[in-house]
Amino acid sequence: MDNDTDHQPARHEGPLTGRIALVAGATRGAGRALAVELGRAGATVYVTGRTTREHVSEVGRSTETIEETAELVTAAGGTGIAVPTDHLDEDRVRALVGRIEGEQERLDILVNDLWGGEHLLAGSVFGKKSWQTPLADGLRILELGVRSHMITAALALPLLIRSDAPLHVEVTDGTAAFNRRYRGNLYYDLAKNAPIRIAYGLGEELAEYGGTAVAVTPGYLRSEQMLAHFGVTEENWRDAIAREPDFAIAESPSYLARAVAALAADPDRAARWNGKSASSAEIARVYGVRDVDGSRPDALAYLEEGRFGGKDGTAEDYR
Repeated sequence: MDNDTDHQPARHEGPLTGRIALVAGATRGAGRALAVELGRAGATVYVTGRTTREHVSEVGRSTETIEETAELVTAAGGTGIAVPTDHLDEDRVRALVGRIEGEQERLDILVNDLWGGEHLLAGSVFGKKSWQTPLADGLRILELGVRSHMITAALALPLLIRSDAPLHVEVTDGTAAFNRRYRGNLYYDLAKNAPIRIAYGLGEELAEYGGTAVAVTPGYLRSEQMLAHFGVTEENWRDAIAREPDFAIAESPSYLARAVAALAADPDRAARWNGKSASSAEIARVYGVRDVDGSRPDALAYLEEGRFGGKDGTAEDYR
């Protein structure tokens, strides 16, 4: 007799089996890949976002949904659970945390990958003075990149500290060292530096609970949106290099995700990472992780030493 269990993917024991994770902002890009890799390591992963099969967020992409992300998590060997959530809506976030508490009693890993503000950058706010940037756009950038993170952290941390080893991951753009230079627009600069300080501050607060807070960043990310922008796919992404030479250092979303999954499974992660910010390449070196093509791209070093430092070399020298 046929039943639903006949069609379930085979479960396996992984380094995160039994762990409960929430990836806030898992519709696409790094968030989706992070959810999938945590699932591949055995975790139960709650995935949230604003785009579902019935509703499209202000990002305007219907091609990726949180339901699909949850299915990918389960297909990878974990358990994916999709919960539509706008993380600027405090009541929705409280309901999300309440559901996790009711179903799991605790939370072990919180990944704050909330953003969705690329459409606000399309008119190229970069290079504009703060007073030249439309105020509504600037404040929305701060809502999406800072306020959403704080709401989620404030409401989920009381559940996270029930874990025997709480892990809070802030996903941003740049490390503290890389972001010592101005990021081209005040609102964007604030939005991408705030998660670094959130991780630093939470590192102080979580230490007494045996916890770890870390800010992580991809390099030049080959997200679905970036591939679409250049009119290429993951299979022929190198065709975009002629248009944008720096795209030669691009990395897949899986690179950061594999690195973070390895970090999450590290029993010594607090000593290594608590309160710090790190790139995908930095974490990958520690855990021996590689991208899907077997390379280990280091986009921040490529930009730091080449574009800003004037060092001769090509992207291949940093892969």
